[in-house]
Amino acid sequence: MHVVNKKWSLDQFLEIRKEVLKTWPTGSDPALDLFQAIETLRLVPLNKNFALKLKEAKAQGRTFIQPRAGVALLQEHIDLMRTLEKAGADFLPSTIDSYTRQNRYAEAEEGILVSQKEGRSMLNGFPAVNHGVAACKEVLRNVNVPLQARHGTPDARLLSEIIHAAGWTSNEGGGISYNLPYAKNISLADSIYYWQYCDRLVGFYEDHGIHINREPFGPLTGTLVPPSIAITIGIIEALLAAEQGVKNITVGYGQCGNVIQDVAAVHMLQELTDEYLRKHGYDVFVTTVFHQWMGGFPQDEAKAAGLIAMASTVAALAGATKMITKTPYESIGVPTKDINAYGVRESKMVVSLLKDQKMEPSSDLQIEKAQIRLEVACLMDKIYEIGNGDLAQGTIKAFEYGIIDVPFAPSKQTQNKILPARDNQGCVRILEFGNLGMTQEIKDFHKAKLDERAKAEGRPITFQMTIDDIYAVSMGELIGRPMQTQK
Repeated sequence: MHVVNKKWSLDQFLEIRKEVLKTWPTGSDPALDLFQAIETLRLVPLNKNFALKLKEAKAQGRTFIQPRAGVALLQEHIDLMRTLEKAGADFLPSTIDSYTRQNRYAEAEEGILVSQKEGRSMLNGFPAVNHGVAACKEVLRNVNVPLQARHGTPDARLLSEIIHAAGWTSNEGGGISYNLPYAKNISLADSIYYWQYCDRLVGFYEDHGIHINREPFGPLTGTLVPPSIAITIGIIEALLAAEQGVKNITVGYGQCGNVIQDVAAVHMLQELTDEYLRKHGYDVFVTTVFHQWMGGFPQDEAKAAGLIAMASTVAALAGATKMITKTPYESIGVPTKDINAYGVRESKMVVSLLKDQKMEPSSDLQIEKAQIRLEVACLMDKIYEIGNGDLAQGTIKAFEYGIIDVPFAPSKQTQNKILPARDNQGCVRILEFGNLGMTQEIKDFHKAKLDERAKAEGRPITFQMTIDDIYAVSMGELIGRPMQTQK
């Protein structure tokens, strides 16, 4: 498939839409008539509109809270949402189950039936496509804050149609961030095309005065992803969405662990996304979301709570618009609604205490910001160069050649040749560059930082550092030091 970064005509969109709605029986619902959906969305109260509430959060300089959560059955899902709202969630999710994420709706349907029989959720999320528009409307009707679909779906076209027609005013994902970390064999050309459809749908609603938020998935694989790579992908997905008419975008970043680097990354995520959108002629309202630690969690509840509190502190000090929360039972399995609410209350307490504080400028902060800017510019320039000015084509080729890469991704669409490791202060650096499109100056910076750690620990720079760092946080440390160094 040949994909270019050009806004779809309305005729093209509507023609493809006919086939999308045939994918599963709930796609034939009359409520999916676009003009009926527009009226549904017009009637959504202002306090339940995601895009408008993000503007409110940014205007106040506050970090709002959103958990992850979803179960198989409608009433149980509503109860879960109400519990999280009562705990203080400013935004609510509906995490979608894994079968739906892979468009395996027949198996999702079976999961619903088994859940009904067992009296508990046998799916790891809410199967919105199977439940259909009416059920999704019922979820929104029973809460008082905005709803967002959070999932991990390379092809979210029917899902997007259903949730927006039900009045949900935010959808997470993108052609890169919901492909590379979640799928093995789906081509980037296909997933970018699928998400152009999702964004064109939002653009259609925007053309009719309906404000809908879109949110690329910032953490990617969630494992030591260098900030410049995460930010570059966020910028690409924001630009691709804007071309299709999206006007409200939240770009994300997953906590890496060094406070200064994380604050610098959130600052540059906002600043550079704004810059690139303006440079290419798009008028888009941009906000940021900070994801609490996405790697291995400590099994001890108190240590896990400490990690959550640290993440909340960083999000507040960085001025992130929104934060996605975790729970103290993260290492055990899918959290109960009560422990999920506990995580919300804990996170809310920290950001409330810090609502009037932000990290002061410092030379270390400026160095990190300047380095991120340099690396992102380098990658973006290369992507446009090999795409002959077309972002979609440049992105596909860049991943094919390894000019941009994501560590530990399961997808065959990446070279998977880069390796990260922490430096002596815990910042995530690049140990192996593979074919990454970065200058020798950038490579020298990373090597010098890793040399400092190697000297301090009395060992060479090797893949063992990466391994040690992957497990370190779950063991109660940020940097995976050798035992003799820790002593």
